[in-house]
Amino acid sequence: MAATGTATALDGATIGIGTVGAGAWFSFDGGDRFRHVYRHLEPEGNVRAMTVSPHDPATVYAVCDRVGLFVSRDRGYLWEPVNKDVCTEDLWSLTVDPHDADTIYVGGRPTLYRSVDGGATFDALPTGLGPNCPIGAPRITNVVVDPADRDGLWLGVEVDGIYHSSDRGATFTHLPDPGETPFHGDIHGLALRRATGAERTQVLIGTPFGLGTSDDGGQSFAWRSFEGFPIGSGNPYAYCRGVFVWPNDPDTILVGCGDYIPGRIGAIEISRDGGASFERAALPVPPNSTVYWMATHPDLPGMIAAASVFGQVFVSADTGRSWAKLDREFGEIRSVTLAPSA
Repeated sequence: MAATGTATALDGATIGIGTVGAGAWFSFDGGDRFRHVYRHLEPEGNVRAMTVSPHDPATVYAVCDRVGLFVSRDRGYLWEPVNKDVCTEDLWSLTVDPHDADTIYVGGRPTLYRSVDGGATFDALPTGLGPNCPIGAPRITNVVVDPADRDGLWLGVEVDGIYHSSDRGATFTHLPDPGETPFHGDIHGLALRRATGAERTQVLIGTPFGLGTSDDGGQSFAWRSFEGFPIGSGNPYAYCRGVFVWPNDPDTILVGCGDYIPGRIGAIEISRDGGASFERAALPVPPNSTVYWMATHPDLPGMIAAASVFGQVFVSADTGRSWAKLDREFGEIRSVTLAPSA
């Protein structure tokens, strides 16, 4: 049996899992079986970020700490190195520009790299990030290209708030502190949301204090906290991590959370009304740690793959109304991808 719960494995989907210390794993049958990537993409490396190209669902990119950028052209089966020069630091985030398949951004600790030739060469961009923050060197945990503005680029930084560029990364502005403490700027998740008919893009961030929402381009934030947990850190509110807006449906928002990081218990909060209200997903078992990473794909309506920090994978085929936990578990998960199997 591949999954437990009221849902089944994701028929027709390829699920990718990036780990700390065990490289990457891919399932080509929706989670029934996983294959360890053992050639080229470091089998014992730290794969903190992977992404499916928005231009081709068969193309998957991954970065490995202090090694570089890799690509698969067959949905995650065979891999080859693209660039091993981006390897002087830990690599925390990765995105392909939805407006230009040859433009790739890699967020490190603390450098932002950009390639405009498909990854063959990279330049370090002048973000203005300093070398230190309350946890040491800041980490670029999120790089988001605005789908409605090809020049708009957003960075979420742990622990240094939000940076924005209006010229594709040539220059950056460090936006005002999103909250009253430095750790309101401990950005774990960042997503952009353009409601139907809205004139401006809404900015969503996940932090230890909850979900922050900005309707003025990140100049100010309203805050929503989620209920805490009976076990774990004892915080009265949930510690939020990744934030995700459903492809083609801006009213559906997913937030991963837990009691702390890595935590002893986790949860997924779901809104179906654009963030006006949220409900906690009815997962088949309590996650063994904070839920951080989730993945959807515009060609897989209703499907979600979500992971706890300590290796559990949960899937849904009905936009989070019912869930299954895959039998296969991993060590420490750092990234998740989802794409059609063919």
